[in-house]
Amino acid sequence: MQSGSSLNHPSEFLAGLYRTMLRIRFSEESLVAPIVSKEVVCPVHLYSGQEAIAAGVCAALGPRDYVFGTHRSHGHYLARGGSMNEMVAEIFCRATGCAKGKGGSMHLVAAGQGFLGSAPIVAGTISLALGAALASSIRRDDRVTVSFFGDGATGEGVLYEALNFAALRSLPIVFACENNLYATHMPIRACRPTDDIYEVAIPFGIESRRIDGNDVLAVYEAARTAVEQCRSGHGPRFLEFLTYRLRGHVGPDDNIQGTRTDIRPPEELEHWRRKDPITRLEGALLERGSMSQEQLRMVKLEVEQEVLDALTYARSSPSPQTGEVTKHVFRQ
Repeated sequence: MQSGSSLNHPSEFLAGLYRTMLRIRFSEESLVAPIVSKEVVCPVHLYSGQEAIAAGVCAALGPRDYVFGTHRSHGHYLARGGSMNEMVAEIFCRATGCAKGKGGSMHLVAAGQGFLGSAPIVAGTISLALGAALASSIRRDDRVTVSFFGDGATGEGVLYEALNFAALRSLPIVFACENNLYATHMPIRACRPTDDIYEVAIPFGIESRRIDGNDVLAVYEAARTAVEQCRSGHGPRFLEFLTYRLRGHVGPDDNIQGTRTDIRPPEELEHWRRKDPITRLEGALLERGSMSQEQLRMVKLEVEQEVLDALTYARSSPSPQTGEVTKHVFRQ
């Protein structure tokens, strides 16, 4: 597993990664109270703990590249440049949301920024990402597509069909597996005979690697290499990012109103809290002198205010009109 990356990057770039990760974490944590109070009623899969993957991968992309998400895609959306106001409004199911308040947490889209959608169906966007990569190949438009999916998607046949077709056509697509060790509440050891997910791509002749998904610079460097290879006609590539979600499968901690469904051992949670990707980057930035304590504090204050403003925006926005329920719906 690749880890231990260096900080040989401009300070502005490192500060940008840090800000992106904070925007994801702070916005996710701001949703805990509204979820518990049922102010937010749609299912919400929080991305806390996995921020380094979205931030690092999206930093390696160009402005015209494509990204497809999952049911846990707030981080991908924000890292790709989606509007925080529109994301939070969508989670609150308001008409000003990025899907007009009709999709909720799991149906985010920011087409202008290349984030072409997320969906609740496990592995549901892999085939869509494959189609986008095929279109790019046919058009020769120099775009690379990233398909994000979780470890649970490795139990779906569409992934293997996509790997085969992508390899057959040398498509410019990066398969980005976020392995947080659990499929809903089932540990990976109960789902798979081995936990080396990256090896599933090898029989298709696809170069594959496992990366420390809590090291944002290791993520960035691996993604940058994969994207460059895809853009130069040597794709596809498969990257497995080992990480851990700090919140429940859906909702804050699966322990609301005395009902506990999170089976993860407390010592395991504590182990991964010590590997928090944001804390790790903060320590590295301070140690190398890339940012000062005061600079870190100012970024936190700015992001906190942005999140508060987004919550205010969502709460003050109107709900969708009932007369628009059939708009933006396709039928044959």
